[in-house]
Amino acid sequence: MLTKRKPDHPDDSAERLAISVLGWLAEDSDRLLPFMAASGLTPDTLRASATDPTFLSAVLDHVTGDEAVLVACAHALDVKPERIAAAWRRLGPPDPDADFA
Repeated sequence: MLTKRKPDHPDDSAERLAISVLGWLAEDSDRLLPFMAASGLTPDTLRASATDPTFLSAVLDHVTGDEAVLVACAHALDVKPERIAAAWRRLGPPDPDADFA
């Protein structure tokens, strides 16, 4: 029986999913151009930033900021929207109120 191997480091999985989301955005200029305009990126800076975890968090932030886009992306990538949201939380900055909980 084959089982799926869990990633050695959970952030690796989050980063891979974020890269897939970026690929999904890049497939359609109607999706990519608003992201680039909002972030101030150019095609060259987009390529250079694609391996930066902070940038990948911003990609996920962009997608999770619009429920229709999130659902479309999740459907296209065959993942649950909750998985994209979890990757965003993992890659994003820590919650500043977490210490006060």
